[in-house]
Amino acid sequence: MKVKVGDQVKIIAGKDKGKEGKIIKTLRKEDRVVVEGINIVKKHLKPRYTNETGSIQETEAPIHVSNVKKVEDKVKSAKTSKKKAS
Repeated sequence: MKVKVGDQVKIIAGKDKGKEGKIIKTLRKEDRVVVEGINIVKKHLKPRYTNETGSIQETEAPIHVSNVKKVEDKVKSAKTSKKKAS
């Protein structure tokens, strides 16, 4: 896996294509990552007690590592050319 926790990534496929976020968690065995603010899913929770109401909880779901691309800093990604001395 070429990305790790804390890396800034860009989504290249799926419903959140083009968005950027920071990796919160990596699931190495499943080749998936959890990205902050990306792939939000709603989980409906039933009430556990008679006087409690149900709720809807929004969480980030894992996304496959092939759908993310590491974003380099602009300073690092600037190409430098070397000329041969002749």
